[in-house]
Amino acid sequence: MARAFLIVMDSVGCGGAPDAGAFFNAGVPDTGANTLGHIAEACAAGRAEEGRTGPLRMPNLDALGLGAAIRLASGAKTPGLGARPAGRWGAATEVSKGKDTPSGHWELAGVPVPWDWAYFPATEPAFPDALVSEVCAKAGTEGILGNCHASGTEIIARLGEEHLRTGWPICYTSADSVFQIAAHEESFGLERLVALCEALAPTLHAMKVGRVIARPFVGAPGNFTRTANRRDFAIAPPAPTLLDWVAEAGFATHAVGKIGDIFSMRGIGKLHKGKSDADLFEQLMGLAGSAEPGSFTFANFVEFDSIYGHRRDISGYAGALEWFDERAGAFLKRLRPGDLAIFTADHGNDPSWSGSDHTRERVPVLVHGAGAGEIGLVAFADVGASVAAHLGVAPRGPGRSFLGPAASH
Repeated sequence: MARAFLIVMDSVGCGGAPDAGAFFNAGVPDTGANTLGHIAEACAAGRAEEGRTGPLRMPNLDALGLGAAIRLASGAKTPGLGARPAGRWGAATEVSKGKDTPSGHWELAGVPVPWDWAYFPATEPAFPDALVSEVCAKAGTEGILGNCHASGTEIIARLGEEHLRTGWPICYTSADSVFQIAAHEESFGLERLVALCEALAPTLHAMKVGRVIARPFVGAPGNFTRTANRRDFAIAPPAPTLLDWVAEAGFATHAVGKIGDIFSMRGIGKLHKGKSDADLFEQLMGLAGSAEPGSFTFANFVEFDSIYGHRRDISGYAGALEWFDERAGAFLKRLRPGDLAIFTADHGNDPSWSGSDHTRERVPVLVHGAGAGEIGLVAFADVGASVAAHLGVAPRGPGRSFLGPAASH
């Protein structure tokens, strides 16, 4: 029986979202943001030379249609990405009213978000008094630090020493619908931090705040470093997703990386974790050889977003893309006849853009194992419906499979 692999390159958007003007970064609308397009332009112009050099090189994904997908989505030039596609390719447009991780992943899995997320105001303090009181009660502290919008690495550097002195948790948010708590793994305690976030999650979820995130760090003043022990407590999807459809049909499901947190472990048979994207790719490579017939593997690679996009590091993002492309080529060679692999993204995070938050973009949809040809502009939910169709599982919701005959050029 055929298998399916859905691989999300977190934040690897390709521009062109028709409603980008309704989303903002540091007061600037996202109109014109294009993660892949602007990285390719920067590389070709010699503006991404730290740790790498020259035009953006992604021959394996470009052979599936990466450059063509960027041009379709946004009309952008794609220097270095000009291959004639040998796979199925297109770009997907999101309808959920958010440019965040849960919205993108749920909609890819067939379930658009039916509500508006709650966001905290960009004021100080950012959080209502009742929420602060609950944090203090559950943490056993007299107060909190932060209480503002902030970059995670910046606020740890700024408040980490005071956190060590007072024992108060560092609470902050961003333009996303999130409530984040940073605490020192040793002085505050990792288990205590995770338990605190888990205990607060029902309150935040009732407010329609999408995620409560534990952000542990280690080190001393002047040398604080976040660890890989992050935990996300996300609202459960509002309806059964692709993972549920496959599991209910009796097939094995595998979640690589953040997928378990994003879907609240619903429909997930086995979880595969790692401390880095390199670790996670080794897990994916193993599943290419060992995943059961009829199984579905859902993988997320977060470092494009967490390390390079939010920090507006064009060179680092380009280098990560090139590393990923090389590993993707090795992965594709391990697949079996009849396997389907789809590479896509959940939103954008243009490292050339203003601000430090996600950008509203279309995402590439690159398909191995379904012939060659353009699928055009599709919906996020069509990705989940296509995976289900490949596995012979009945899809639910608004998505429609794009795995029929290839569209003519």
